[in-house]
Amino acid sequence: MRWKALGLMLMLPGAAPATGGLPEWLAGRWCTAGGGPTRTCEQWQPPAGGMMLGVSQMVKGKKTIAFEYLRITMDGGVAVYQAQPGGKPPTAFRAVAGGEGITFINAAHDYPQRIRYRLEGDELTAEISLADGSKAMRWRYRRDQ
Repeated sequence: MRWKALGLMLMLPGAAPATGGLPEWLAGRWCTAGGGPTRTCEQWQPPAGGMMLGVSQMVKGKKTIAFEYLRITMDGGVAVYQAQPGGKPPTAFRAVAGGEGITFINAAHDYPQRIRYRLEGDELTAEISLADGSKAMRWRYRRDQ
């Protein structure tokens, strides 16, 4: 997967579009459920020092098959999601208003162009896609205590 620089936007539950703070509700360890051979976990630290730090790890059997360093910062009142798959240089996505949860867009990037997180009860849904929502891939996470 190749990452290029791009902008992003944010919507927090119950907050004004793209002007809220960091998405505190994302903090915690989230892992896919089920008995499949591959398990993905994302862990997000609570906001501190103007950012949230995160990491994603995909494990198949006893082997890590993918990992990603993540962070969310604020820039001019807009949340910016920066992803570093495999530890490569970061690609930025800017939060956009609209919808539930938080959505980040970078239409200039090859794939993904859109990253969306939505909290539904005790489940976190993460989705990546093209900017128009096509070619979507989704993960359903449960909080891992």
